[in-house]
Amino acid sequence: MNIKQILSEKVLAAMVAAGLPEDTNPAVSQSTKPQFGDYQANGVMGAAKKLKTNPRELATKVVDALSPELVDSGIAEKIELAGPGFINIHLNKTWLSEQLIGISSDSKLGVSQRSTPETVVVDYSAPNLAKEMHVGHLRSTIIGDAVVRALEFRGDKVIRQNHMGDWGTQFGMLLAHLSDKLASNEVAETALADLENFYREAKVRFDNEDGFADRARDYVVKLQGGDENCLALWQQFIDISIAHSEEIYNKLNVTLSRGDIMGESAYNPDLPKVIDELISQNIAVEDQGAKVVFIDEMANKDGEPSVFIVQKSGGGYLYATTDLSACRYRSGELNADRIIIFTDARQALHFKQVELVARKAGFLPENVRYDHCPFGMMMGDDGKPFKTRTGGTVKLAELLDEAVSRATEVIKEKNPDYSVEQLAEIAEKVGIGAVKFADLSKNRTSDYIFNWQTMLSFEGATAPYLQYAYSRIQSIFSKAGVANPDANSLVVAEPQEKALALKLLQLEEVLDAVINDGTPNLLCNYLYELASLYMSFYEACPILKEGVAEDVKASRLALCQLIGNCLKQGLDILGIEVMERM
Repeated sequence: MNIKQILSEKVLAAMVAAGLPEDTNPAVSQSTKPQFGDYQANGVMGAAKKLKTNPRELATKVVDALSPELVDSGIAEKIELAGPGFINIHLNKTWLSEQLIGISSDSKLGVSQRSTPETVVVDYSAPNLAKEMHVGHLRSTIIGDAVVRALEFRGDKVIRQNHMGDWGTQFGMLLAHLSDKLASNEVAETALADLENFYREAKVRFDNEDGFADRARDYVVKLQGGDENCLALWQQFIDISIAHSEEIYNKLNVTLSRGDIMGESAYNPDLPKVIDELISQNIAVEDQGAKVVFIDEMANKDGEPSVFIVQKSGGGYLYATTDLSACRYRSGELNADRIIIFTDARQALHFKQVELVARKAGFLPENVRYDHCPFGMMMGDDGKPFKTRTGGTVKLAELLDEAVSRATEVIKEKNPDYSVEQLAEIAEKVGIGAVKFADLSKNRTSDYIFNWQTMLSFEGATAPYLQYAYSRIQSIFSKAGVANPDANSLVVAEPQEKALALKLLQLEEVLDAVINDGTPNLLCNYLYELASLYMSFYEACPILKEGVAEDVKASRLALCQLIGNCLKQGLDILGIEVMERM
């Protein structure tokens, strides 16, 4: 359910009854302070300004029309007029109790399913198969996966697209080096065990060895021409490279699979057709031997159009060509209602150009929403891009191993009684969860500082704090000897319980914002606020203490169950696992 939506509909109906137009914005939002109610409707102010009438008089009419809808129906305890025309809505605790009881038996926790599901194509992760995944791939992979999970939880049809870099001139160099390795009786798996080292070796040969660069270029021509032996070598390289990526995805608890891969090579047959269509529609023109689109909509201050090269003078294709083909495939073949792409912010200009050209060419119809969601960089303590101490690229596998190792030490210190198996399982969930939450909780468009101590802390907005909150709830059930509290016994009575009820009923609202804007940090904030409210409730509202009435105990246990379920589900959408004991 969505309280904001329910109230917005009621307030709008009251506004229309008071004589306002049907397209008036009710401007319903959560109140910032309890004394202003639980929700506020501030739309009267703007409407009165347009109509040049007294806002307080208009708000009085709206309140008169709204009272039967909210107070008489039992949704609100009271409605009050404040200031020059603000409407404060105090929700009824009995109504809140009924809503919580209703969502307790719902596996979706009251989050309604789309009446008309959309087909959403999400392009994320997209590592280059010439190298091992490094920290630069982390954000695209986990932000994209969190949004994908939220979309599916809401009921949309999601098509994952892992746009892997598996084509291009660098593969000629790599294939030439691999063929030499195999000729020396090395097996492909051994030769490619360390992709970074393999790439470096090939690059050194390309730069320094006589004749190697020419052989590499020959391999590019053979590869693009469909030579069987060359394609067989390329496929070995791809298979082993993908296996490396799959190990990372499994460790990260990411939902991408081999079947989601749609590499650059998949669009290769379509690229000449893309160029032909751009030329035939007079969108692209020849300029110094290359095929170029001049984009007037993105002209600079001197009126010079933005230049978008779609084919090199030698006939080669670029990322631009592939991304245009991807637009056509996703809207035409996959029937996407919406396309979402997660890459770092440095590619923002490129994808704006892609969208403008694709729309002009008809590759991207107007009814298809196209969202490039850029993100900032992971920075070190020095404020520079995160690197190894020697200035090299940090491999993602090594970063995750270190996270688990550091989590092991933290958990061992807090609870030395765990068995080796228990410690390993908990440390894996805490370490990986800590890295993911530290990233996901930051504003997507901002750079952020990577800090081990902060992310593994059991205080503040961290994964360990939320995981601990969940396990603490489970320990209450264990002590109470109750596995499944009776949800029907739930009664919202105390202020702390009301605050929790409001927060629990806002999950749908938060998920919709995450889905619309590609911002998992909003869900991170929500879960942290929920856990913090739970801690306040736990301190103020005894559950298992002597003297607590049985009906109160039963109600609070039922509320704990719902909070635990919400924390678990929310963390699952973020791809973070919980544990019963911590």
